Amino acid sequence: MESFVLAGGCFWCLDAVYRTLRGVHDVVSGYTGGSVADPSYELVCTGATGHAEAVRVDFDPDVIPREVILDVFFTLHDPTQLNRQGADLGTQYRSAMFFQGDAQRELFEQARERAAEWWPGEVVTTIDPLGEFYAAEDYHQDFFAKNPGQGYCLAVALPKVNKIRRSYADYVVA
Repeated sequence: MESFVLAGGCFWCLDAVYRTLRGVHDVVSGYTGGSVADPSYELVCTGATGHAEAVRVDFDPDVIPREVILDVFFTLHDPTQLNRQGADLGTQYRSAMFFQGDAQRELFEQARERAAEWWPGEVVTTIDPLGEFYAAEDYHQDFFAKNPGQGYCLAVALPKVNKIRRSYADYVVA
């Protein structure tokens, strides 16, 4: 089992997408990359903590390749937008990858280079060492499945889930 910590806008979207993939055993929404210990959602939303909304994706690389996990990340959000995703603005919505060790850093750099070939414009995704990862409040975990009729889920998360289902059909849970 391996874990990647990735930030690409609102964690609800990343959580929803990764839960649809074979080989993904768990997804935890949380906060990382900042300076405040055990921050709340409300505090992170102020932008004052330095934390990004992120997910920890726990997966089996024998079932789903590391490269697929990372390519999905670059497919489901726009890595050319600095400190935002769509209408979500602020450093907490930045595109970032948080590595654990040199081998993971290298994988992340390779994935960012692949993404630069797909996206017009500069990919602004940062690659930073993983510090402390703080799990978000319970109501953020598996938010899409628990709130399928919620406006943000319908307007923003569902199209991303559907895009990944089409683009990575071989890895989607039946």
